[in-house]
Amino acid sequence: MTSQDTSAEGGPVEGGLDEPTDLEPDQGALDLAQPEDTHTRADWEKATAAVLRKARRMTDEDDDALVWDKLTRTTLDSIALPPLGTPDMLEGLTTSGRPTREGDWDIRAHLGVASGAEKKVNEELLVDLNGGVSSLWLTAGADTDFALLLDGVFLDLAPVVLDATADPAATAQAFVAHAGGVELHAGTNLGVPAAEATAELAELARARGILAFVVDATAVHDRGASDAQELGWSMASAAGYLRTLTDAGLSVAEAAGLVEFRYAVTDEQFTGIAKLRAARRLWARVLELSGADEAPEMRLHAVTSKPMMSRYDPYVNMLRTTVAAFAAGVGGADAVTVLPFDSPLGTPETLGRRIARNTSALLVSESHVAKVADPAGGSYAVEKLTDDLAIAAWAAFGEIEDGADLDAAIADVVAARDQQVATRKRPITGLTEFPNLAEELPERTPDGAFDGVRSYGAAFEEMRDSPPEGHVFLATLGTIASHTARATFASNLFAAGGIAVDVAGATDSVEALLAAYDGQAVVCLAGADPTYAEWGEAAATALREAGASRVIIAGKPADHTDDACAMGVDALAFLTRTREALT
Repeated sequence: MTSQDTSAEGGPVEGGLDEPTDLEPDQGALDLAQPEDTHTRADWEKATAAVLRKARRMTDEDDDALVWDKLTRTTLDSIALPPLGTPDMLEGLTTSGRPTREGDWDIRAHLGVASGAEKKVNEELLVDLNGGVSSLWLTAGADTDFALLLDGVFLDLAPVVLDATADPAATAQAFVAHAGGVELHAGTNLGVPAAEATAELAELARARGILAFVVDATAVHDRGASDAQELGWSMASAAGYLRTLTDAGLSVAEAAGLVEFRYAVTDEQFTGIAKLRAARRLWARVLELSGADEAPEMRLHAVTSKPMMSRYDPYVNMLRTTVAAFAAGVGGADAVTVLPFDSPLGTPETLGRRIARNTSALLVSESHVAKVADPAGGSYAVEKLTDDLAIAAWAAFGEIEDGADLDAAIADVVAARDQQVATRKRPITGLTEFPNLAEELPERTPDGAFDGVRSYGAAFEEMRDSPPEGHVFLATLGTIASHTARATFASNLFAAGGIAVDVAGATDSVEALLAAYDGQAVVCLAGADPTYAEWGEAAATALREAGASRVIIAGKPADHTDDACAMGVDALAFLTRTREALT
C-alpha cells in the first residue's frame, strides 16, 4: 500500500490494508484427477493459441504464452483480468471480511411515492409483498401519508427502508410516529444519509432496535464512478460518519451497528462479486483501525445498476439485471434490489415489477445461490480480483481523505468508458449492437427516478432520440451470399445511430446497382473484397454521378470513397459524420 490508513478520529494510523490473515493456498489438497485428465499450463496455452491463430489474432511465429496478453482484459481501475485463474494468484494473498450472510438474501423492492399517490403505491407494494418481496425501500417525504401508504403492512415482519426526497430527519420522525408502539423489524432503516447523522437520530433508532443511516455509494456510481472509486467514496463517507457519532459519545461498535451500505452491481458479474467482497474487507479494516474490538457485521444492500440499463430494447435489461442479481447474491449481499426492466422509461408497471422480484426468487429458491455464504471463496480469479480491487479502493479512499478531486477522477473514468462504448469494445446489446429501429417502446409515466443518471450508452440514446430523415443507400455489390456479412455489419452500425438503410439487394453490375438507387445523398458500398476489386470503384464513380455526395465503404478504406466502416471503428465518430452528411 502506498497510502496511509485513516482512523475514524481523523488521524493517520500505521498499517495498511495488506495485513496477513487466514487465506493461504492449500498445498496439501488431494488430486483426484485421472492421469489422462491432468494437463499443464503449457497444454492450455497450446490449445488456446491454436484457437487464436485460427481467428488470426496470433501468428504461427508467436509464442504460445502470448495468449495471456491477448486474452487479459483491463478494468477501468487498471486491474488486469486474466483469462484463467491459477493457484499462483493466491501466493502472498491476504484477505478478511468474507461474506457471512446465512440463508436467503432479503428481496427488497423499491417504490417511489409521489405526493397524493400513496393509495396506488400501497396497492403495488402489497402485490410485491404477497409475491415474495421481503422488505420495502421507499422514496418518500415527511409529508407522506404513511398510514395510507403502509396500510396492511406488518412492520414487525417486513423491514421498511426510507429514502427521503427531502429532509431525511423529518421523514424519519414521521415514519416512527406512524409506527407508534409497533415492534419494528430489526432490518428497518430510517435511511438518513450517513453525512447527515446525528446523535439524536442514532438514539431514536437505538430505542426502536432498528438502523438509522445509509452510506449510499450508488450516488457516485450513477455519475459514472469506477468500482474502486465507488468503494473508496463509501469508506470515506463511512469514516466521516464514525467520526461524527464517536464525537457525539457513541462507541465505534455502536455507530457501526446503525448503518447499512448500498452499492450498485452491474452485469459484469466477476467485478460485481469482487466489489461486494472487497467492501466487507474494507469496512472490516476501517473498524479495526478505528479501535473496534467486536463490531457487528457489515449490512450490505446491493442494487442493480441504473447506468447499465438502456431505454432502447428495454427487455434486454432483464438479462442485465439477472446477471447483476446473481453477482450480488454470490458476493454476499444481505439485501438485493432488482430494478424493473422498464425503470429507465418511467414508473414500472406490473410486468416489470413481477419479473424484478421473481429474479431474486428464482436465484434463491430454484438455483439455490443463497445456500452457501461465500460461493466464490477459494476461486483463484475471484480471490485475486477481490484483493486487487480492495487495494485500489483503499488507495482511492486515501486520496479522497487527502482532498483529491473526486469529480475530476470520475470524469476521467467516464471518458475512458465512453471511448470503449464508442468503439464497441464495451458493447450494449440492443443499443450499440443489434439495434431495432422498428421497435415500439412501451409507454411509461415519467417519474424522475433516473434524473441525474448518466447511462453508459447515453450518446447512442441521444442519436436514437432524434433519427435523421434521410436514409443511407446500402449499395450491395454481388450476390446475397457474398455481400451479406458486410451488409449486415453496416446496417447494424447505422441503426445504432438511428440511421435507416435502403438496401439494393443482389446486383451483378453497375447498371443493376443504379437501377436500385433512388437519389440518397449518402451511399455505402457493401460486398466482398473480390467484388470491390472488380467493380467497386466504378460503382462509387457511377453513384456520385447519379447524385451521391458521400460514399462509404464497408471494409478497409479506399481511395475512391469518403469514409469506411469496419470492426474497431469509432462508431460514435463515424455515425456523427454520417448523420451530418444526411442533414
